[in-house]
Amino acid sequence: MIGQASTTSGLLPGYAEVVVVGTGFAGLGTAIALKKAGRQDFVVLERADSVAGTWRDNRYPGCACDVPSHLYSFSFAPNPDWTRTFSPQPEIEAYLRTTAADFGVLPHIRFGTELLEARWIDADQQWLITTSEGVIRCRYLVLGTGPLSEPSLPVIPGLDSFTGTTFHSATWDDAHDLTGENVAVIGTGASAIQFVPHVQQACGQLQLFQRTAPWVMPRRDRAISRAERRLYRAVPAAQKLNRAGIYAMREGMLLGFTRARFVMKLGERVASRHLQAQVSDPVKRAKLLPDYTLGCKRVLLSNAYYPALDQANADIVTDAIVEVLAAAIVTEDATGLRTEHPTDTIIFGTGFRVTDPPVAERIVGRNGVRLSELWSTAGMAAHRGLTLAGFPNLFLLVGPNTGLGHTSIVLMVEAQVGYLMDALAQLDARGLGSLEPTQRAQDDWNDGVQRQLQGTVWNTGGCSSWYLDARGRNTTLWPTHTFTFSRAMATCDLGEYSTVVRRAAPAALAS
Repeated sequence: MIGQASTTSGLLPGYAEVVVVGTGFAGLGTAIALKKAGRQDFVVLERADSVAGTWRDNRYPGCACDVPSHLYSFSFAPNPDWTRTFSPQPEIEAYLRTTAADFGVLPHIRFGTELLEARWIDADQQWLITTSEGVIRCRYLVLGTGPLSEPSLPVIPGLDSFTGTTFHSATWDDAHDLTGENVAVIGTGASAIQFVPHVQQACGQLQLFQRTAPWVMPRRDRAISRAERRLYRAVPAAQKLNRAGIYAMREGMLLGFTRARFVMKLGERVASRHLQAQVSDPVKRAKLLPDYTLGCKRVLLSNAYYPALDQANADIVTDAIVEVLAAAIVTEDATGLRTEHPTDTIIFGTGFRVTDPPVAERIVGRNGVRLSELWSTAGMAAHRGLTLAGFPNLFLLVGPNTGLGHTSIVLMVEAQVGYLMDALAQLDARGLGSLEPTQRAQDDWNDGVQRQLQGTVWNTGGCSSWYLDARGRNTTLWPTHTFTFSRAMATCDLGEYSTVVRRAAPAALAS
């Protein structure tokens, strides 16, 4: 099978010019760009035994993308063989494995190798990286871990006393049989709406614990015919034209999120009719109708979620969870009345740690400053969502304020990788060894981003979402068009950087 550890076994070298962490779109995109540029001195660290990142880990029933297939792929590696307009998880995983093999980056990957700590050594102008398989030094460290790599689990009193089965959607237990069980699903995000219909059909009783109802739009999905696929293989320009059309449509949708709020009202009518048509029970329908502006939270797509919840064996619980017992979840309503809900299995659809990524706990910059500590006090921020004051030669792909609410994140990845490659080329040309954004450049960039986010539906739509950090600051989303970001990332202006020093020779590992 393509991408397995057995194909790229090998010990860590003592030194590599570039170390990339992760093999999702970000990590593989970087590795491929390095290879294309003729750079062979790089290593990719992957803690699992195969590539594909979040599309390897998230394999729950119904898992699929909510961005059209032709846009959710590298621009330089179109796939004419997508079978549906919205790709299912197995096809995206296979696409990433095939792409890694086709572009020759597998020999650079060290599978089963987890980043434990990366520490900047100022005297050597290098990163000292401790992994589960040894130590390696590098000049440039690229984090391609992404924002959807670490599951977020709620802190609930008594959860450790639960005697049944628990798992998160990103660590789905395929071996566990739900037949006849009382299953509790906690969370109503993008993953939950995909797996809930499958759970409802398999279990005895489904209890969906909902804190906030999501807006759910019809999913305009269809099979891509064999004739279409033959056309894309024979005439690649046809697929490029299709991709361009999807791109334009998605960029047009942004207006509703940012300026033309009436568009969201039109969308709410569509979503409300979708709910009305698919849920016959008026009590359930009332619980499932959101009370905030469409787009404030991630807009979800499904034709199966509402029908599943309309079934007799499905219940929607909106009271707050206050405790977990050995075989039950306890909720409390507004009057203080507590109810025990018998439960055999708890499935968490509670998303990921986006605004407090665990990888930040493992990155130590100049003067021993840990990235997680910096962000916990100053808030999550980076220059151009990629580089960081106090952390020379560190590149955070899909970093702060590079997420999207309307289109494909792969577009942002490619723009950032292009900027990274331009930066490395300039450093090589000038014989320079390290770069670090000035605090002023970083602050100016982020102040501009925050100004643009003011008034958007993500900030003012009347909800609490994972786009916002504990302070209520949107540290997740890019506020405007992807082509605007791409233009801003076309070249690296070294005038925005400080601590650009002469290149030192690689330091040998201490014995």
